[in-house]
Amino acid sequence: MAGATLAESETKPDPILDDPYLWLEEVEGRLSLEWVEERNRETMAELRSDERYDRFLEQAGELLNAKDRIPYGSIRGKHIYNFWQDAEHVRGILRRTTLASYRAAEPEWETVLDVDALAKAENENWVYKGIAWLAPGYERCLVKLSRGGTDASVHREFDALAKSFVEDGFALPQAKSGVAWLDRDTLLVGTDWGEGALTESGYPRIVKRWKRGTPLARAETVFEGRREDIGIWPRVMDSGEETLPMIDQSLTFYTGAYQLIGDDGKLRRLPLQDSADLVGFYAGRILFTLREAWDVKGRTFPQGALLAISVSAFQASEKLPPVETVYTPDERTSISGVAVSRSGLYVVLLQNVKGRILRFQADHDSGRWSSAPLPLPANGTVSVSAANPHSSTVLLNYEDHITPDRLSEYDAGANALTLLKSLPPRFRSDELQVEQHMAKSADGEVVPYFVIHRKGLKLDGSTPTILYGYGGFEISLKPSYSATIGKLWLERGGAYAVANIRGGGEFGPRWHKAALKTNRQRAYDDFIAVAEDLARRGITSPGHLGISGGSNGGLLVGAIFTQRPDLLNAVVCRVPLLDMLRYTKLLAGASWAAEYGDPEDPKMREALLKYSPYQNVFPDR
Repeated sequence: MAGATLAESETKPDPILDDPYLWLEEVEGRLSLEWVEERNRETMAELRSDERYDRFLEQAGELLNAKDRIPYGSIRGKHIYNFWQDAEHVRGILRRTTLASYRAAEPEWETVLDVDALAKAENENWVYKGIAWLAPGYERCLVKLSRGGTDASVHREFDALAKSFVEDGFALPQAKSGVAWLDRDTLLVGTDWGEGALTESGYPRIVKRWKRGTPLARAETVFEGRREDIGIWPRVMDSGEETLPMIDQSLTFYTGAYQLIGDDGKLRRLPLQDSADLVGFYAGRILFTLREAWDVKGRTFPQGALLAISVSAFQASEKLPPVETVYTPDERTSISGVAVSRSGLYVVLLQNVKGRILRFQADHDSGRWSSAPLPLPANGTVSVSAANPHSSTVLLNYEDHITPDRLSEYDAGANALTLLKSLPPRFRSDELQVEQHMAKSADGEVVPYFVIHRKGLKLDGSTPTILYGYGGFEISLKPSYSATIGKLWLERGGAYAVANIRGGGEFGPRWHKAALKTNRQRAYDDFIAVAEDLARRGITSPGHLGISGGSNGGLLVGAIFTQRPDLLNAVVCRVPLLDMLRYTKLLAGASWAAEYGDPEDPKMREALLKYSPYQNVFPDR
């Protein structure tokens, strides 16, 4: 809205110094909020004037408030823990049941913590933000609570057996903190320790060791990062056989360093690439993936590979031990997840944007890895819903564009799945079909996209179509079931397309890096190519095409709107990033410079100015 208003004003030579709307950056200021309320009134008046509004709103409300949801849980000791919210528990309850009961159609749940009751008793606006468990007993945990849902939270020690907070237990005041259990009486804590204790991005810069029974102020410093780091976080990896405490030093959004904490308290930095990402600890080995190819000891390990090194070998020599290759994806495959269980190492793959899971096992002596695929459907999204290094139980989830979620238990011995729970269909899908097409982008890259539409669709360009995209931060757009899109759009005859453009993670780090910083336009070229391909195939045409995106996807559709308005007839631009010359000054924007580039850099400023939607809205377009 601000961009449209700016476009109506007189053209100015400097897009920043002469911008009369900088006051809108004070996001909680009175004038800004009044401006937003006025825009909301205009928008809602137009929406409510449509005779379909009330019916659509009621249908959407019924879908979003459906009570027959799958109670996904975490395996913690003998129990499955689930956090549940509904009309009676608006803030939510933490509850548990046994695995045997969880397998039943209606599990018998035991409430462990009622956040609504807690908020009322303490007269606080508590929002549950998660939990950090003490393994392997899972009797104690740290509950993370936020006042009103802000990023800053308190942490309070909780006894899961007694179902109460521990008197004089560990308690951290409100801050953007990170915590990890070393043992029952010791925590690793990164928090706001006072003046100079935070990074420029506002996250902890210092991690300390805090002993039970001592004041937080007397905690001993373990590691100090730099002001320019994104943040310093404590971490304890658990293989089920041993634990590995460490410090995760986030150097930038995509790079970091890992410091292992020895029994002697000494820190030893893992000799890995800064861009390597630690993803697990299994069979005495640290597992990591590569965002870039790695030349080491006369070998080249390709970008995207899953590798392993022996912890004991590193600790003995403090040098890089032999590197083992667990899995190397091809150019149309990426690793989207790694989970550790007693029954094996589970690696979740995306192969041409379709899910697959391999179960790996390691030979302790030879360092060789063997794998076998799990018997899963081939055309959707699969994920490890629950796994634990102290349990052999593994729960898997499957969904696709027209199949709602299905939760199954995996039997590693029989390599078989048992369906535990599934959601009922929310819309009629028997007359729908899903297709995957390829579009050629401006530089020749082949870009996949999915489109869902009615069977027997007339390819005359007349079908109303929504094209959705994201294209950033190595986030993959996987096949997913949307009740609202299905009911309110597909069931009424519309088509829905999802573009897997560069900038995402569908094909691993290379797909993401191809649209970083000065190459951002490639993501927009990809999206344009998909829009053009939809028209070329006769699925839709510019007069019937709407585009949709949020956050980084809001930037995407904002850029397309300003570059190619001839391609479309509607834009849904949600919580967008639109002013790319000043985004680093807004909220957490400074931490996104690794994705978009620093606008203070003249070369990057020139590149950003070419596509920044706010600076590219003009009266004659």
